[in-house]
Amino acid sequence: MSTTTDVLKNTAADVEYVAGHKNMLQLIELRWIAVIGQITTIAGAILIFDVKLPLVQMLEVLACLIAFNVASHLRWHEHRPVTNNELFLALLVDVASLTMQLYLSGGTTNPFAFLFLLQVILSAVLLEAWSTWTIVGITLACLAGLSIFARPLPLPFDHARGISSLYVQGMLICFVLNAALLVVFISRITNTLRGKAAQLADLRQRAAEEEHIVRMGLLASGAAHELGTPLATLSVILGDWKRMREFKANPDLIEEITEMQAQLKRCKSIVSGILLSAGEARGESAVRTTIRTFMDELVEEWQESRPVREFAYVNRIEKDLPVAFDSALKQMIDNVLDNALEASPDWVGLEASAAGGTLQLSVTDRGPGFAPGMLAQFGKPYQSTKGRPGGGLGLFLVVNVARTLGGSVSASNRPQGGAEVRLSLPLKAIALEQE
Repeated sequence: MSTTTDVLKNTAADVEYVAGHKNMLQLIELRWIAVIGQITTIAGAILIFDVKLPLVQMLEVLACLIAFNVASHLRWHEHRPVTNNELFLALLVDVASLTMQLYLSGGTTNPFAFLFLLQVILSAVLLEAWSTWTIVGITLACLAGLSIFARPLPLPFDHARGISSLYVQGMLICFVLNAALLVVFISRITNTLRGKAAQLADLRQRAAEEEHIVRMGLLASGAAHELGTPLATLSVILGDWKRMREFKANPDLIEEITEMQAQLKRCKSIVSGILLSAGEARGESAVRTTIRTFMDELVEEWQESRPVREFAYVNRIEKDLPVAFDSALKQMIDNVLDNALEASPDWVGLEASAAGGTLQLSVTDRGPGFAPGMLAQFGKPYQSTKGRPGGGLGLFLVVNVARTLGGSVSASNRPQGGAEVRLSLPLKAIALEQE
């Protein structure tokens, strides 16, 4: 359980780092837009409106901002984790650059002073609470300093002219910039946060399912140990009965005893499989075989031990790869076939193929199919229409074993009636290197 928790914590941290990296790339993109906007604004103010600005000093600030953004791009173009402190530093550079440009172009009398709101809102979305309030304090201090030390911009404050006023036009342009940038980038950042939340929710669900599997494994292993002794006792008793004169004289009883011994042997095989899956097989190991042989033997054993009336098995695997026989894999396929048999005792189909390094198995039946609610919750524990305690655990284990092997399981209803369960497993998970 501690291992599962550690994996969850590590993966959750990875999700946080991925989200932080995306947010940093958003800031870099926003900074390039700010560079283009500053160049356009400075050029328009000087060339069109004949506003006197310290062009050299403003271009120097702009050059520093470009250099910082190039360095940021070189550092963050690869997938690297981004911390809150690094995002905080990046926003501080943006605030400092904006402050310097405003200081050189009128301070608080510049209509573009409202761009400080953009930095505050971005910090509220991207940063932790202490960082956000620090940005608020810094921007407030910058505005106060600009109102005291910056020289006013030589613009006529003729607000009575309305939209014709140069200052009012600047305020409108600033509002449009703020609104457009906030809508675009806040939408992107929100999508990133939603994706992070969805990934974390999926991780929590997987951790809960793995915890459930561990508990079931412990229970099954303990039950297998407990069943070993009574099964051995029954085996001895049946052997004694078969040698007794009273039973030898009755062919019907001998036949029933033979059938009981066969079923008992199957029970012992199941118990051994449980112990093997739990890593407690005594002196046993994985069997080296080939994928075609593995599938053919699995189907033969399943068909002999189940009362299926018609079983349509098609093996389309052309290249016979060497594999390691795995009891968990065998039990997974048996579970799918057993569920199909319960839904359709008259007919069950299995088709096996291998292409692109993937083993594809399709199990079909002619039963009533899956209910829509079952398809939506396919593979979740205790999701079953059988109406008995423990129902749905078979498919739950199937989905999790396939996921452990790097594969997937999907289910659907067939147009002609019945259901289909498709298993997709990477062959490299069970394949052996050819000598």
